[in-house]
Amino acid sequence: MYRLRYDPAADAVHEALPPAASEELTLALAEACQDPLGATAPYGEDDKYVRMILGQHVTAVILIGHTLKTITVLQVSYLG
Repeated sequence: MYRLRYDPAADAVHEALPPAASEELTLALAEACQDPLGATAPYGEDDKYVRMILGQHVTAVILIGHTLKTITVLQVSYLG
């Protein structure tokens, strides 16, 4: 299992999301912590490190640290 970390700006956006979008992102991040590559999509070139979570109401760009088993949320976008 991977540990979750946040860029402070991404954390602030997640905290400001409407409840349904926040829950969607929280559940997607929990899945990513279990299976980082299976629960995410490539971000540009598939380097297995920078990935995206694609939801109905939110997207997030994450950085996977395979060595230390961390997932860092770099950016969160609310799609409405």
